[in-house]
Amino acid sequence: MKVEEYRTILAKGMSEDSFQDEVIRLAKIHGWKYYHTHDSRRSVAGFPDLVLVHPSRGVLWRELKKWNGRVSKEQQEWLDRLADAGEDAGVWRPMDWLDGTIEKELRGWPRERCPCRRE
Repeated sequence: MKVEEYRTILAKGMSEDSFQDEVIRLAKIHGWKYYHTHDSRRSVAGFPDLVLVHPSRGVLWRELKKWNGRVSKEQQEWLDRLADAGEDAGVWRPMDWLDGTIEKELRGWPRERCPCRRE
């Protein structure tokens, strides 16, 4: 089995909750503070899952999705509005965790320059 095939199997099996727990754990290691709305039923629809703040690296707004999870219209509107305002807003999926993208972004690689980004 090739590495990419193995990563795909792992990514498909990762729940959004366990994925989020791993992202938060890694963010804390790298000095980020985070905010996550635990019960979004009474919040504005589409607000990103995580707001990560670092004193020297700025703010990351991230929607977390399972392997095949879809970004809702409201979520995309939030991400687009944040990006239009100059914020670093995007979606992370388990494959981004497994291929090192998330760690590189948390270490300070801008999304557009991160050598691990898949387009």
